[in-house]
Amino acid sequence: MTSSETLAGGIRPRPIVGRLPRYAAGKPPVDVAGMVSYKLSSNENPLPPLPAVVEAIANQTDFNRYPDPLSSKLRNALAEFLDVPADDIVTGAGSLGALNQLLAAFAGQNDDGKADEVVYAWRSFEAYPISVGLAGAESVRIPLTADGRHDLEAMAAAVTVRTKVILLCTPNNPTGPVLTATETERFIQAVPSDVVVVIDEAYQEFVRAEDAVDGLAMYRKYPNVVVLRTFSKAHGLAGLRVGYSVSNPELTQYLRMAATPFAVSQIAERAAIVSLQNYPQVVERVQSLVEERDRVTAGLRELGWFVPAAQGNFVWLSLGADSGEFAELAGERALSVRAFGDEGVRVSIGEVEANTRFLELCANYTKPPRRS
Repeated sequence: MTSSETLAGGIRPRPIVGRLPRYAAGKPPVDVAGMVSYKLSSNENPLPPLPAVVEAIANQTDFNRYPDPLSSKLRNALAEFLDVPADDIVTGAGSLGALNQLLAAFAGQNDDGKADEVVYAWRSFEAYPISVGLAGAESVRIPLTADGRHDLEAMAAAVTVRTKVILLCTPNNPTGPVLTATETERFIQAVPSDVVVVIDEAYQEFVRAEDAVDGLAMYRKYPNVVVLRTFSKAHGLAGLRVGYSVSNPELTQYLRMAATPFAVSQIAERAAIVSLQNYPQVVERVQSLVEERDRVTAGLRELGWFVPAAQGNFVWLSLGADSGEFAELAGERALSVRAFGDEGVRVSIGEVEANTRFLELCANYTKPPRRS
């Protein structure tokens, strides 16, 4: 539907709704005779939640009651786990829910009718332009470098008096590279201190680069920094929708006002707490996926394929106009991958057999991605 179309009874959506891109969730794999199907299109953890988590939530029966709107028990557990004050944590329905709360509080349409600006790299998390647009703000997208990294110099140069929020996705989804501590701190120091700098670390647990930025370290040094994290990826709780932001009290007081009431259910809160209590097991599972990621990346490079530095639970293939064709070929092999128009294909790290089948497909594909 475009902004010029009307619904029954003459109802019209806000004009911005017709201009926004549609969020395209990763599709499930198709059934192929004689083959096990694997979904590698949504950056999901292929491993189920920890047994202790499954047991804990199976024993809950209090769903006739509303959950604690402040998720106090989870915030206290996170405060101890992260060594931050519980008052600096605001929970949300995944890290995306936490982001939407932040945008609602700090970026949108002003009393003079002018929209605030939100600066972010592109391509990055595909929900960014949707969330920014629905908040009433204007997106300022800065192209990635040829190796899939944020162009921080260009992003800093794009900041104007209307800029209210900057989004830094690290590792960047869908391309994979991280921001380093040195370049991130230099960037934060270069932008005005009244601009909120969001460090989106949805895949933080998968990072092994020694020079990677630690969002919490930046939050402790700079009062305009907000960190986003989630239990969806490393903890395998994507379906329960629990994430959070960490920021200084000057910001959290407004984030709580913008927070969706009861966004984190009691089952999600309990699952997250138990997962934190068993974190060594989470680390073991994450490490197994990191080793698979490194195996896949090494295999692709042995084939002569260019792959950006992968630090999440996925790899990026800059296949350009061949992206759709590659995704179709993967589908014929019972693998669902995520094609982004004519830009590239993101492939999540899944089960060992799935990853091996993906490498076999690449070994027989004659149009490998090259560094542009």
